[in-house]
Amino acid sequence: KDTTRMGMPRAARQSPGIFITLEGGEGSGKTTQARRLCACLTAHGFTVLRTREPGGTLLAEQVRTILLDQHKESIASETEALLILAARRQHVDHVIKPALAQGTTVVCDRFSDSTMAYQGYGRGLDLRILRTMNHWATGGLVPHLTLLFDVSVPVGLRRRRGQSSTQNRLDREAERFHRKVRAGFQALAKKEHRRIIMIDASSSIESVERTVEDLVTNWLKSHRFLKPHRR
Repeated sequence: KDTTRMGMPRAARQSPGIFITLEGGEGSGKTTQARRLCACLTAHGFTVLRTREPGGTLLAEQVRTILLDQHKESIASETEALLILAARRQHVDHVIKPALAQGTTVVCDRFSDSTMAYQGYGRGLDLRILRTMNHWATGGLVPHLTLLFDVSVPVGLRRRRGQSSTQNRLDREAERFHRKVRAGFQALAKKEHRRIIMIDASSSIESVERTVEDLVTNWLKSHRFLKPHRR
């Protein structure tokens, strides 16, 4: 396994920018923490771009709508995966890689680990095939750091239902599906523990925010990203 002296995959260190992804099941609070993390990084002097998946470009956002809206016609698991991967390639080529090449810190709400957890562990698609297709869709791009927000399925779904009066297609999945997704994320974190940091997201937003700030600040220092050149 090819790593730097600081333990990062080769693909993550080929551009001057820092790539941070946030992962987690429904209601884990990652989207809220993504906004707060961006504010923290900006305060440290980084130029930051916040984006999301599926989405991040006009075309990819249209794919997001297809994936999350309810349809009279069911979406096959393989179709779902292919749509996500197509949106990811567009996002990587048009947004993420150009930003990283300019030295921007990119904070992305979901990335390739979500595909492994949702379509692999959740839907039961072949993990080896998904891993290969993810590599193709990302062009080999791997995040420097992934924050995994872990919360029990009942708590997460209760939060989601309390946040919105409408539910998207994934919200309506059975609790059994979401348990598989959570188990998938946990398995990924165990396998890639140098990149993925799992955070207990069951406490208050403020408590989780403090944990995230401490973890990321220490990570930046240990990987010699702090202090960056001031703008």
